[in-house]
Amino acid sequence: MGKKADFLTKHFINRELSWLEFNQRVLEEAQEAGNPLFERLKFAAIVSSNLDEFFMVRVAAIHDQISAGINSADYSGLVPQNKLELIQARVHALVENQYNCYRYALLPMLKKEKLVLVKPKDLTAKQKDYVKQYYEQNIFPLLTPLMVDENRPFPLLHNKSINIGVLMESSQGLSYATLELPPLLDRLVEIPAESGKRGFILVEEIANLYIKKLFKGYHILSTGFYRIIRNADLGLEEDAEDILQTIQQSLKRRKSGSVIRLEVDHNFDPQMLAMLQSQLEVSLNSTYPANGPLDLTFLMKMANLPGYDHLLFESFEPRANPLLTENPDVFGTISRQDVLLHHPYDSFDAVTNFVCQAASDPQVLAIKATFYRLSSHSPLVEALTKAAEGGKQVTVIIEIKARFDEENNISWAGRLEKAGCNVIYAPMGIKVHCKMLLVVRREESGIKRYVHLSTGNYNEVTARLYVDLGYLTANPYLSADAAAVFNMLTSYSEMGKTYKMAISPHNLRKTIISLIDQERENALQGQSARIVAKVNSLVDLQIIEALYRASQAGVSIDLIVRGMCALRPGIKGVSDNIRVRSIVGRFLEHSRVLLVHNSGKEQIYISSADWMERNMDRRVEILFPIESKDIRNKVKTILEIYLQDTVNARILNSDGSYRPVDKRGKKSIDSQAIFARNDPLRD
Repeated sequence: MGKKADFLTKHFINRELSWLEFNQRVLEEAQEAGNPLFERLKFAAIVSSNLDEFFMVRVAAIHDQISAGINSADYSGLVPQNKLELIQARVHALVENQYNCYRYALLPMLKKEKLVLVKPKDLTAKQKDYVKQYYEQNIFPLLTPLMVDENRPFPLLHNKSINIGVLMESSQGLSYATLELPPLLDRLVEIPAESGKRGFILVEEIANLYIKKLFKGYHILSTGFYRIIRNADLGLEEDAEDILQTIQQSLKRRKSGSVIRLEVDHNFDPQMLAMLQSQLEVSLNSTYPANGPLDLTFLMKMANLPGYDHLLFESFEPRANPLLTENPDVFGTISRQDVLLHHPYDSFDAVTNFVCQAASDPQVLAIKATFYRLSSHSPLVEALTKAAEGGKQVTVIIEIKARFDEENNISWAGRLEKAGCNVIYAPMGIKVHCKMLLVVRREESGIKRYVHLSTGNYNEVTARLYVDLGYLTANPYLSADAAAVFNMLTSYSEMGKTYKMAISPHNLRKTIISLIDQERENALQGQSARIVAKVNSLVDLQIIEALYRASQAGVSIDLIVRGMCALRPGIKGVSDNIRVRSIVGRFLEHSRVLLVHNSGKEQIYISSADWMERNMDRRVEILFPIESKDIRNKVKTILEIYLQDTVNARILNSDGSYRPVDKRGKKSIDSQAIFARNDPLRD
């Protein structure tokens, strides 16, 4: 390793390896004995779904780099091949730990609750009769067995599908076949069980029981389950003229992307495995044996079985914000004072009601919105279609390049257009990730604008699961800035000057670094200096280097980074004054906040952006100041509670690993439970 690579490795953590440590923290929640059983099942399932997306996007990109012959080191000093090898080794260890948790902790606990996942060899006579009938009625009609030989190309298997490999023998010699389980089949099948118990079997186990019926005239030597993950990076052309058509064509290509991960059960026949690896062009290191059922996401379905509330977290119902419920006139309320919404603790109904009232209010002239990830039955879209049909001017900037939500967003875009809305797609090469709603209203004093700005998506489903901050205001400067952003997006023009907001890719990174540098200058002048930031990911090198400079000057820096963090804390002479913690708990931390001491006149900003290169350079994002003293204090309280958390927090070590908070002499503090239970912001 050269001097430059050695320097980079010592100062920066690789983003992919850092992400895997985040998934390790999710696994730790599945391993946590203090969590209710069904919640542990959910975390174990999330580990699997997270890994799927990680391979489809991040690992796929590394494979593409290797295929293109790229051999340059990244900011962490790793070349693509080294990076891939480290990722593969870490994932193998992670998967082994995940299945150990499944086999030795989760399964026995399910059995104690009289929930049994039955293996075929353990089926009773009654269960066998039921399974046979279920197979004949629900599974057999959908199966298509396919032979594999030199006269037939290997079949195109669906991404993430469960398959059965078959090794057979006949008078003609050895043969291979494969059977894909259609994704429409229920993975978890309930079967009759003893009184007081509930029994389940996986659909692939049922299909495997009757595999001989599909290959008459052959002697079955071995069968085994396998699953593939394909490259799902769309690889969009930057100069594409028709954005919608390009996305639709790319979605079709996603179904046939190269295989980058092969999962097999741990008893998979070696001869058959060699055939699969050859046909799919998958290496041994890209093959992941599982000592248990493939794809543990089926545990999510088990965790959603009704009647087991005692195995879940205590029920939680988001609260109605009293500022918005005591007065039904939402515009009158926002005119008098800004309103902070802290989701999921505050109900997302406040946002829905804001849009619905705007849609039905005869004084409202126009509504504008940016949509990134919508639910499948969005009440906001319903309200906007009614507004457009009622004659209001409705403009929607919808991001049809939002990964894995492309088809859903394309569908909503068509519905909005049919209703008469102006639907704008972001140009290729940039994503619109900012979250804004703008309402233009005619009042006695003239035209007035109201805005909702948020760190989270306009999605009422995820708003019950994700921790985000929303801000309702009639501040003329912020509303003017929001209007300028909308005009920039609809006209595809350059961004002009703003009053309060920083916008990427225009000046967001520059603004953040300027705020960090000002704290550095204050520290150098002997003043008290402090920075607290909460983001999902921190991998932007320029911002990290600014934080290093601030640390070296004596600025006290606390970072709350849920996921990837390329910054190494605790490096002598570089990051001694930087502390990094991650919060992983019941709800997904998603809000982005920045606090700077500012010589005692604290400034607090809320943003839609993570501190990543893509957010600074290839996305439209916003950062805006909180000017209400009362709301600033509320947001500061939120940050301070996170920094006191001893339950959900993990501390980042300089080697990239994480450790639990040292609880000696400290109270047990669960930040999310405090927000859900006590609501300290309204005390």
